[in-house]
Amino acid sequence: MERIVVLGGGESGVGAAVLAKMKGFDVFLSDNGIMKDSVKATLDKYDIPYEDGDHTYYKILNAKEIIKSPGIPETAPLVMEIRKQGIPVISEIEFAGRYDAAKKICITGSNGKTTTTSMIYFLLKNAGLNVGLGGNIGQSYAMQVATEHHDIYVLELSSFQLDGMYDFKADIAVLLNITPDHLDRYGHIMQNYVNSKFRITQNMSSEDCFIFCSDDDITVKNLNRIVLQAQKLPFSQKEQVEQGAYLENEIMYVKYGESEYEMPIKDLSLSGMHNVYNSMATAIAGKIMNITNSTIREALMTFKGIEHRMEKVLSVGNVLYINDSKATNVNSTWYALECVNTPVILIAGGTDKGNDYEPIADLVREKVKALICLGLDNKKLHDFFGDKVPFICDTTSAQDAVKKAAELAVPGDTVLLSPCCASFDLFKNYEDRGTQFKEAVRKL
Repeated sequence: MERIVVLGGGESGVGAAVLAKMKGFDVFLSDNGIMKDSVKATLDKYDIPYEDGDHTYYKILNAKEIIKSPGIPETAPLVMEIRKQGIPVISEIEFAGRYDAAKKICITGSNGKTTTTSMIYFLLKNAGLNVGLGGNIGQSYAMQVATEHHDIYVLELSSFQLDGMYDFKADIAVLLNITPDHLDRYGHIMQNYVNSKFRITQNMSSEDCFIFCSDDDITVKNLNRIVLQAQKLPFSQKEQVEQGAYLENEIMYVKYGESEYEMPIKDLSLSGMHNVYNSMATAIAGKIMNITNSTIREALMTFKGIEHRMEKVLSVGNVLYINDSKATNVNSTWYALECVNTPVILIAGGTDKGNDYEPIADLVREKVKALICLGLDNKKLHDFFGDKVPFICDTTSAQDAVKKAAELAVPGDTVLLSPCCASFDLFKNYEDRGTQFKEAVRKL
């Protein structure tokens, strides 16, 4: 019996372990942290041996293959030892894909991938299709392959997940954009990160479709140097395209084969030009999947958005509080500031991933009246924004940040939590940061 070891007891790790068990492997799961009781109960239910609080090397290094959580970096001592021993390391997505014959629509990009993934899933559900949602969002893809049946999967894929994928193939791949992000995990070399994103196109054939933003310079520049057999379907707000989607006179036009669709962007449920891009990608995917124009229109008009992404929390004393905790890079915050047309009190900061704040400098000068830093080390924010905003201060909790914002705000202002940074210095994750922010707002 072949031995598979799963590293990490999060949702993806547990799903991978259950699938491996059901496929007859000798499975062992190891997590350096302490796992939740509910996770242990699931592993016990499927009779999967595990450990937490430490890694026992000899129980791991005898594996034929290792399924690694995307959150564990290559620089971790255990991973370096596994690499030294030459044991193959794959992601949960790669493993589950071996046992799944469903059609796969896969979405990546530095920004907008959760919104676009959710929107495509919402569209396919509305069309009455049997569709699963997974990857970096929703339930574990492997767990669904093990315990459910779907005809189609819509999968959000991070660069870390793509790094562990080799034979997996998308039927429809969406690459929204590429901007500097996670450079700390890529040796601070942008090209390494770009290469990761383009792994979404590997193994695609001429029957498959690649949807991409032709306004994104990095994407276009790199597209020319890879051999891609898939049909290329660009979307653009700057120029007309023959196949794909484009914007003209505030109307979105979508073309795939002989089929066409158009829609005024004022009818889209989500505001902001970045959401026009997300809607374009969704509509192209809908056309490829033969979904009717009326169903596409209804989905794009009624989609509600996702938690922690430009989520309007409350208006208190005519001050609007927006939770954009999912903005863990500078470009996401650029999109957030682009959407807001009132004076902004910006709450930002956290674990810096090698950020360059220059792209938001002009928007901050124009719109931000105060910057409230929410992090343990805010020196970089002070150094860069000190001469660009009238007021800047430090806080170390969501409660203090909201309290300070409420003191500074006047009617008509917007308090925007859009951190530019990861959350791990003060919070469990971006969801925890957003939830604490919302709780603090409700207590005002």
